[in-house]
Amino acid sequence: MTIPYEAYASIDELGAADRALLEAAIEALKGSYAPYSHFNVGAAVRLADGTVVKGANQENAAYPSGLCAERTAMFAASAQHPGVPFEAIALVCSRDGRLMPDPASPCGACRQVMAQYERLAGKPLRIILGSGGPILAFTGVESLMPLIFNDL
Repeated sequence: MTIPYEAYASIDELGAADRALLEAAIEALKGSYAPYSHFNVGAAVRLADGTVVKGANQENAAYPSGLCAERTAMFAASAQHPGVPFEAIALVCSRDGRLMPDPASPCGACRQVMAQYERLAGKPLRIILGSGGPILAFTGVESLMPLIFNDL
């Protein structure tokens, strides 16, 4: 199995739209509430109409009642802009106020939610995994999660 992706050395190598989306994900880190793991995650979703919706991870003492940044952003985007397809999502992680040196990937639950919104959009979702160093970009959730569950 091969996984197609694009690799960039830094945010400066991204095109303008992807750079702006990743910058929005970095900005979203400010809304992260992670008093237990100290692992902050910010995400940003770009909709087909150009709207960007941000989200951040939210932890809770009653684990697993928290929610990942990716799902926070996707659910907010869907609730605030019903029916507007998703084009791309970017995420970035930090610890102690510093971006992680390498990209982190979404959990399986977030990947499954991405797959559903991708299916609703009728086209592959661009997924950008940022960091303080390299950046990875994937076209389509299946690149991150082959054999996706599909209820159809």
